Amino acid sequence: MSAMRRITGSSPVAAAAMAWLIAMLAAVPRAADQTTVAASAHPHRDLSLFTHSDNCIACHNSLTAPDGEDVSIGATWRSTMMAHSSRDPYWQASVRREVIDHPTRAADIQDECASCHMPMTRRIANVAGAKGEVFPHLPIDRDQSDQQRLAGDGVSCTVCHQIAADGLGTRQNFNANFVMKPTPPGGMRVIYGNYEVDPGRRRIMHSVTGFQQEAAPHIKQSELCATCHTLITQAFGPDGAVIGELHEQMNFQEWQHSDYALKEQRSCQSCHMPSVAGPIRISSVLGDQRDSLARHAFIGGNAHMLRLMNRFRNELGVTAPPAEMEATARATVRQLQQDTATIRVSPPQVEAGRIAFDVQVTNLTGHKFPTGYPSRRTWLHVTVRDARDGIVFESGAITNAGLIRGNDNDSDAAKYEPHYAAIAEADQVQIYESILGDRAGGVTTGLLTATQYLKDNRLLPRGFDKATAAPEIGVFGAARADRDFAGGGDRVRYRVPVNGESPYRVEVELRYQSIGFRWASNLESTKGDEPSRFVSYYKATSAGSSVVVASAIITVEPRTP
Repeated sequence: MSAMRRITGSSPVAAAAMAWLIAMLAAVPRAADQTTVAASAHPHRDLSLFTHSDNCIACHNSLTAPDGEDVSIGATWRSTMMAHSSRDPYWQASVRREVIDHPTRAADIQDECASCHMPMTRRIANVAGAKGEVFPHLPIDRDQSDQQRLAGDGVSCTVCHQIAADGLGTRQNFNANFVMKPTPPGGMRVIYGNYEVDPGRRRIMHSVTGFQQEAAPHIKQSELCATCHTLITQAFGPDGAVIGELHEQMNFQEWQHSDYALKEQRSCQSCHMPSVAGPIRISSVLGDQRDSLARHAFIGGNAHMLRLMNRFRNELGVTAPPAEMEATARATVRQLQQDTATIRVSPPQVEAGRIAFDVQVTNLTGHKFPTGYPSRRTWLHVTVRDARDGIVFESGAITNAGLIRGNDNDSDAAKYEPHYAAIAEADQVQIYESILGDRAGGVTTGLLTATQYLKDNRLLPRGFDKATAAPEIGVFGAARADRDFAGGGDRVRYRVPVNGESPYRVEVELRYQSIGFRWASNLESTKGDEPSRFVSYYKATSAGSSVVVASAIITVEPRTP
């Protein structure tokens, strides 16, 4: 029996479904009708390319797993960084900084940055022959026009689910240059999903949203994620001329060079959209029972930003309920602490006023850790305490300002901390990070000034061979020659001075920050509302800017004669 026949039946469920459908058709504008220019004259210069997430959430909420867990797609997505990509105050501040640094390329910069963070309004502008804009849409909640609502919707349902298979995984599709199928003559745009849907249910979805489902296996492939999560930026000189490029975000290529892709065939979605086993419905209205549902949680590593946006939600126009934002932040911390990395400390030895031990760090992710945007860093915080609990050695302590003690880059913007195979002094800190360089070899946090990596010792995924890795995902700096730094992790040897009474206790933490101190503080000199606002937010939240990913404690007695 078709879905439409079920609606016309006499059961209470059928009656409810019919009432729902009538209400939705009356209340929700169809995507094909959301137009600013007459469709007959300009068939692509209207909002029928996309629709707002509210139209999708209407059916894809109130979903429950067999064990009772709420796995509603809409409620899960709306508290993610994907949903808040355009509200992200750090992104807004960074775009302003780049526009000020390179004023002759301001239009190009806004268009490029909007491609991933305001993808719907950017694509609409591009199709109409214009460039995408960022600042005319700020603040996000300034009005409720169709275009403004799409700008505020970030990376929404009808972005990812309209990406076609054409060219996926190739350079022409990176930097959010994904392909969307043209609107057919009848105006019925295609939405790609995981399952085949019968004609009756396709008619319901088209009536409500203007879109029609089509099953497509590429929706589950890492290549789809790569369209936005591979970013190759151009560097500009003082006159605006292109002087080079930087492979800034290469999550997908790092994965391709790992066992996750080569041996285990685990996709991006397997970790960031883990499945819920069925039987389960993926639509609360006339939905069939399915084998599984992919959680739309998109868990990454940015708990700090989620909590920052939740705290300053009124200023940023955040609409997701506070409890949902905090739940996603907690889920982010949980993934960082359970599925990201481990550390192991070898049995320490004390001799001649020094304590010696090794720290083994293992990367559990399918890409470098940290990966993506270069403001991210993870490091070893090592403390040795004596019998009276006094600190006799410490490397890598973080202050409430978000600054790592002993890190050259946090104390001086022109310097950076090298990679260490062995650490002997407290002012040496093992920080796994990428450090960008300009054309002259100077340290920079300007993405569109950077042409090279001065350091990249981010932890490699298992199976990653640094000797055969392509230059765009290579290892740079002293880590390249360090035999203990290899696919799967790193080993650091500590041979450090101690005093005080034994027994000694060695405490090791692997800490992570999504926005390092230097990347935030360098925005202080940039004039503009967005940088000033973000710097104030960072200072207010910096005490909670890091997460302990893994930890270990071991106690040792000195050798007896």
